[in-house]
Amino acid sequence: MDKLNIMIVGVGGQGTLLASRILGNVAMKMNFDVKVSEVHGMAQRGGSVVTYVKFAKKVYSPIIEKGEADIILAFEQLEALRWMEYLKNGGSYIINEQRIDPIPVILGKEKYPEGIIGKINGVVNKTIAVDALPIARECGNIKAVNVVLLGVLAKETGIDKEIWMESIKETVPPKLQEINFKAFEAGYGLAV
Repeated sequence: MDKLNIMIVGVGGQGTLLASRILGNVAMKMNFDVKVSEVHGMAQRGGSVVTYVKFAKKVYSPIIEKGEADIILAFEQLEALRWMEYLKNGGSYIINEQRIDPIPVILGKEKYPEGIIGKINGVVNKTIAVDALPIARECGNIKAVNVVLLGVLAKETGIDKEIWMESIKETVPPKLQEINFKAFEAGYGLAV
């Protein structure tokens, strides 16, 4: 692997930013030039959050354009649908099956689209759908959904598992490391 463009998309409060820091740390440990760019919507209110993580021998721009993402890691179904055009042909989609209703849906002004994962699967060559919330709960904290998904991502990228574990250890506070290690292992074990 000489370069990788990964988008992490989700909703404010899901841990997308921590996931991008762990991934950026993994890339640095592999001696890549890495650029991480975070785009926040109304994140504190459950709005869209997007992070671009690019690594290669040399990265000139932190932004991933439409059709350039090798992998999109989606923490929520509607966000997966919203960013689909950024995935390149032959790219992989990792989608958390969780549904978080946006404000217009909560207020009854719009309906949440049905069959999102099926729609994406019909267009994308490789879609991995994961119900990460109950797995994170089983590991001891529902906030570890992000690290469950990173475990799936780790397996998909083929990057050495030990590099990921070191990065988690360096990025996550000590009191939460054991839960996050369990969450990562659970996600890693799910991947095909």
